[in-house]
Amino acid sequence: MPDTIFTPTYLILLGGPGAGKGTQAQWLMVYLGLVRVASGDLFREHVRSRTELGQSAQRYMDSGELVPDELTIAMVMDRLSRADCRYGAIFDGFPRTVGQAEALDCALAEHGWRIATVIDLQVPFATLMERLSGRWICSVCGGTFHATMNPPREVGRCDFCGNALYQRTDDKPETVANRIQVYMRQTAPLELYYQQRDLLDLIDGTQSVAAVQVAIRGALTQRRLHP
Repeated sequence: MPDTIFTPTYLILLGGPGAGKGTQAQWLMVYLGLVRVASGDLFREHVRSRTELGQSAQRYMDSGELVPDELTIAMVMDRLSRADCRYGAIFDGFPRTVGQAEALDCALAEHGWRIATVIDLQVPFATLMERLSGRWICSVCGGTFHATMNPPREVGRCDFCGNALYQRTDDKPETVANRIQVYMRQTAPLELYYQQRDLLDLIDGTQSVAAVQVAIRGALTQRRLHP
């Protein structure tokens, strides 16, 4: 199919750590038929592969700091060059700064493309802390649990395989608090950036997953973005 007969669709999901971006991105992948591009996944992929970018990013991830713009953009643009992104992408966790947003706009504009809409999941600090600091993961099968919202039957043990649960470094309370504060300080200005461009749709992220999806579907319909 010639590239001239379609325009890729690019959608951004904003929201603090634990706001539900990953969950909603998975649903949007099916709803819109687009690929999810998550900066967190890209970071972990590069770290696992021990690429030069991954090793540089590791230091920042372990302390809950934002990975510098130049590293993040390099990873994202590498991902967008793959064939499965030719029809567009759902950005989850990127951009995180106005500088990244401007760089993304410039990169897309070189091809005559642009961001279609920005979904901003609004969740208060206290709720984000509760959601993230209670998360535990199985050391073997990867099963995920939550101390209050989805506790394992036996404390510290996976329901699925019985192996030990652990808490990721970036899920520990002190790191979580820092991640949220970093988001509010450096990423929240994106709301103004996209609001000024009439691209921002605010969604109450404290609702149930289903209710958030209904609200997102309504916002997309108003912008004439639907399957």
